[in-house]
Amino acid sequence: MITSTNNSRIKRIAEYSKKAKARREDGVFLVEGIRMLREAPLEDIREVYATSHFLSNLSAEDSNIIEEIQSDEGISFEEVSDDVMRKMADTQTPQGVIAVVKQKKWTLQDVINGGAVSNAPLLLILENIQDPGNLGNMFRTGEGAGITGIIMSSDMADVYNPKVVRSTMGAIFRVPFIYADSIPDTVKNLKDSYGVTSYAAHLRGKKNYDQIDYKNATAFIIGNEGNGLTKVTADAATDYVLIPMLGKVESMNAATSAAILTFEAARQRRQ
Repeated sequence: MITSTNNSRIKRIAEYSKKAKARREDGVFLVEGIRMLREAPLEDIREVYATSHFLSNLSAEDSNIIEEIQSDEGISFEEVSDDVMRKMADTQTPQGVIAVVKQKKWTLQDVINGGAVSNAPLLLILENIQDPGNLGNMFRTGEGAGITGIIMSSDMADVYNPKVVRSTMGAIFRVPFIYADSIPDTVKNLKDSYGVTSYAAHLRGKKNYDQIDYKNATAFIIGNEGNGLTKVTADAATDYVLIPMLGKVESMNAATSAAILTFEAARQRRQ
């Protein structure tokens, strides 16, 4: 059992929890809790750390998962003290198990072909989303709506931030995503190379979101929580789309906007 918080491995994992640079350097990220550990592909798990209290309170199903991990020669498994777990964990009340997982390397082709609702791509394109909870929710609801993938600007919140990972509820393992140096150039390439029609969620939209046909290749472009889309990105879209609102509300939460648009596309594609 590892009991010292000065252990070099434990210090490095604590860095993974707090620093995007450390995660990028080693190409890994952290998964905390048995629920997320169930979702992680076995072949991507590198290390697992668990407390004795966690191990003594497993369900039969979760015991099988832990036994499978322990029997895999490619995965390092260590029991740690509660103090060590608190040192590594991002949460104030750790769940008793943490895994170091290999980062995925997706391509644009993966993003185009990744969905299950239809053969037509259904994409989310995100510009400068900064709230980890918003970003994680977009993965989660996007998967529920059947998106094929997510394209993000390079100035986004880190997708491997522990708060983002938790908010995805496992979707981070299944929804292909990539970063783009230029969102306007990517939107143009999607149109020219793949026939993707893009819609910018925008207050200046002339058409309501439910008045447009999304059955063919479609991308929804969502902007920063406070500032919305930059003009150059909004202008790169095929058209603006409006989510009409009553009352005195001026704008919609970014993650809520993404959910409304993608589920409308899903509804149309089911018919």
